[in-house]
Amino acid sequence: QVSPEQVILSHSPLRLFSQFHQKCMLVAGQGPVEENALNLGFKHVVTMEALRKAYPLLDMVDQSRRPKELPPPTTGFPTIEGVILFGEPVRWETSLQLIIDVLLSNGNPGAELQDIPYPHLPVLACNMDLLWMAEAKMPSRFGHGTFLLCLENIYKKVTGRELKYEALIGKPSTVTYRYAEYLIQQQAEKQGWKSPIRRLYAVGDNPMSDVYGANLYNSYLKSAHQSQVQAGVKRSPQAASPQTEDHLQLRKDCNNSVESCESILVCTGVYRHSADVPSKTKECTTETVFHGHRDFCFEPSLVEASYVVQDVNDAVELAFEKENWS
Repeated sequence: QVSPEQVILSHSPLRLFSQFHQKCMLVAGQGPVEENALNLGFKHVVTMEALRKAYPLLDMVDQSRRPKELPPPTTGFPTIEGVILFGEPVRWETSLQLIIDVLLSNGNPGAELQDIPYPHLPVLACNMDLLWMAEAKMPSRFGHGTFLLCLENIYKKVTGRELKYEALIGKPSTVTYRYAEYLIQQQAEKQGWKSPIRRLYAVGDNPMSDVYGANLYNSYLKSAHQSQVQAGVKRSPQAASPQTEDHLQLRKDCNNSVESCESILVCTGVYRHSADVPSKTKECTTETVFHGHRDFCFEPSLVEASYVVQDVNDAVELAFEKENWS
């Protein structure tokens, strides 16, 4: 029996970004993004399709969708105050074009501004994986991280400036692991656990997101317990690290008993080891090309898993063994 409050999706921590819940937010992705945003607490949401219909002259790449006649001027459309990027959209050219239009127009795509506004509107992005594992014979498919890469480079090419994120959410962001710790402690209290939680175990198949994020959070925990509490580790690779404490204010809600986060790499997804499970993880997890997000610097130690096992079942058994539950 798994209840919804035990499940964390890449966008789940957005529930705590209450400073944006009353703002008019443009949402991008696929699936029920509008419903997801409303469920997370956002009150005023504009979808990419609604924006495209309101301003039909913006989406011009697909010739079959270009308006045949000049449409009347758009009136009454709300000013957009921020952008939420849930995941990779279906029509990348439309989303890339319209998001750039919103950022360059300060939320009013029908306006003509003399100067490009900077800093631009807040952008909150979830799910940063460059690649993900699918059934294709080619090893990996484009993820939302690839879409973000396109958006960042287009913005910089057009403006000469860096696209900045108000928050990067989902693995390997420390805010996601902090939120996970917060929910785990809530679950422990509901189940009547008396002993404090000392160790977390993070299981994943992607060294560049799952292992990197777990190790980054482990570094954060160590720095916190050394009374050098900052929003992340010293010289943190995370761009928007202040969000971990200042925005979410989770620290006061957690009892801070957790001392470490162990990373367990499985061989059934993005990472696959052809031979037997290796004993030295450094030799099998270090990659020469960094697939992580632009705002996370590459540190070889962060993609070195604490343990490498064959599958999730082995990972759970390993955690039980380490906790003397076997």
